[in-house]
Amino acid sequence: MNATTAILPVEARRAVRNDFPGLTPGWHYLDSAATAQKPQSVIDAITQAYGPDYATVHRGVYKRSADMTLAYEAARRRVAGFIGAASENEIVFVRGATEGINLVATCWAAEQLQPGDRILLSQLEHHSNIVPWQMIAAKIGAHIDVIPLTEDHRIDLDAMAAMITPAHKLVALAHVSNVLGSVLDARRAGEIAHAVGAKILLDGCQAVPRMSVDVQALDCDFYVFSAHKLYGPTGIGVLWARGEILADMPPYQGGGAMIDRVSFAGTTYAPPPGRFEAGTPHIVGALGLHAAIDYVESIGLDRIHAIETELVRETRAALSRINSVRLFGPEESAGIVSFAIDGVHPHDIGTILDEEGVAIRAGHHCAQPLMDMLGVPATARASFGVYSDASDVAALIKGIERVTRIFG
Repeated sequence: MNATTAILPVEARRAVRNDFPGLTPGWHYLDSAATAQKPQSVIDAITQAYGPDYATVHRGVYKRSADMTLAYEAARRRVAGFIGAASENEIVFVRGATEGINLVATCWAAEQLQPGDRILLSQLEHHSNIVPWQMIAAKIGAHIDVIPLTEDHRIDLDAMAAMITPAHKLVALAHVSNVLGSVLDARRAGEIAHAVGAKILLDGCQAVPRMSVDVQALDCDFYVFSAHKLYGPTGIGVLWARGEILADMPPYQGGGAMIDRVSFAGTTYAPPPGRFEAGTPHIVGALGLHAAIDYVESIGLDRIHAIETELVRETRAALSRINSVRLFGPEESAGIVSFAIDGVHPHDIGTILDEEGVAIRAGHHCAQPLMDMLGVPATARASFGVYSDASDVAALIKGIERVTRIFG
């Protein structure tokens, strides 16, 4: 019996795979870091919400609208509980983590930073956690510094502690790398940031589907994630921020729902989170996210993390026995394995694996500065989900062996 069987019995693992209609027979999906497949319960929740339950929220006085409003706000409370927020009023629904970061950049950083202030990022950040800060820095005359990585490709917190200064007003880091799977010691990063009075934002896109997150225990100031990586729908995500920070931030967009009173003499704004949710929200997306959280918690995030960690070990061990394969990232990672094969472009790897019924990601993974540091134009990436098992690893290795035969 291998470790994944001990963590989740064979029958239970088979039942989990059967929950996902996208996992067709003979197809091995190893691209969950890009977007996760959806369980039937999420699909059903979306269908119900768009069908017999559908109505707008926060506007109608008729029963169905009132019921949908209750369901929408129940989803907000569910998210708050899921990540340990102090209040549902700290949860802002956005289109995704990218919009959440841009909202913080526009409504907090642009208001709080002054010319000469500094922003601290790391070498492994996703473009969504680089470009918004570059735009703001250019606009206000701030500067960006970059934390290097350790030899095993983790954010070097000793280097962070040595380079941070009181001029640094914001630190923005990935909780889990989307390329390497390396897990940040987020609590220590927060302590380093707060020691000089800086705020810290964590990009939790790859963390929330794989491990339990408690924003209060992490002692961060902002946390963002996208629903579609958490087995939920696309087009919706979450920004969490401390209540006192949100209360001092101006609106992100103007329009309906985010107002208190509008007149041509002047407008006053609603308190958070409504202040940041202009227009008709993605109602059904919020309900789908609620269903996705229910699903992952029915299995248990600690169990999901243990399964994915074991699959990473099995994959890295098998790939390390192939001489032409170069592995990136730490030995212990959260559900993600990136690699390259000598003399083979990652796109060719992905194409041949697709012929074998194995779906991986090949490219720079929206992390070109990291690719530059690794000295490669791109990598191949296999990433696991709650539905992954040893058969996926076996299919991947079989496909990689075919790649090496084809390219000699």
